[in-house]
Amino acid sequence: MMTDNPWMAVATALFLWWFFTGAILWRVKAADNGGPEQHLWSVLLGLPLLGAGFYGVVHTVPDGSPQGAYLAFLSALAIWGWIELAFLSGIVTGPNTRECPEGATEWDRFLRGFGTLAWHETLLVVALLALIVLSKDAVNSFALYTFIVLFFARISAKLNLFLGVPRINTEFLPRPLAHLSSHFRRATMNPLFPVSITTISFASACWMERVWSAPTPGAVTGFTLLAALTLLALLEHWFMVLPLPDQKLWRWMIPAPKPIAQDRLQEDVHGL
Repeated sequence: MMTDNPWMAVATALFLWWFFTGAILWRVKAADNGGPEQHLWSVLLGLPLLGAGFYGVVHTVPDGSPQGAYLAFLSALAIWGWIELAFLSGIVTGPNTRECPEGATEWDRFLRGFGTLAWHETLLVVALLALIVLSKDAVNSFALYTFIVLFFARISAKLNLFLGVPRINTEFLPRPLAHLSSHFRRATMNPLFPVSITTISFASACWMERVWSAPTPGAVTGFTLLAALTLLALLEHWFMVLPLPDQKLWRWMIPAPKPIAQDRLQEDVHGL
């Protein structure tokens, strides 16, 4: 039986955020070393994760217990994780796979940037609509709420990267998305960033208020998980402006790029 201790829920959210992020980064970097077909295999072999996520959502909507809240949270992360894996593997991205040319107008830059993400964004919207349908009249809607937090926090992060932030970490970009960094902009600040920080902070406070007034142990657990996840989204936004080495959280577990074999290098030099 899972505990309804809110501190355990906070620790769980923190661990799952770190673990899911690291596992996805590890897989796409390992696939980089294995060749283009490895990215496709990553997505195909990860399909059970997507299926398990939706299975978990269907079976937790009538469960208002702390265990149901944990499983709903985990189910939403499974769905989100597979979609992110499909994106970072270069399988579900967008029609534009070219770098943004220097001197592009803001509107052209926006269209090109959206073109790099279009199919990914469409899939996220489809998944969100599916969760809305599955959560209709649900006792436990925490899978839907979790996905909503991830969805809007990611949109905010992408817009801030487009408009310009001081710190942009491209270290973990896989080869299929190497062109993506050309659509980012470095700037001391942009008008959206304070709005994003204020909105996410307000959302965090709302979840924490719901924890305080929650009528059941299951609701306490669910809203604590949401509060912790939203605060992590806030932290990720601050990583864009503060000189914090956030990449060290996962760098140690990411495989090094595969070196070019010496004999292959010699063949290329001689044109054989």
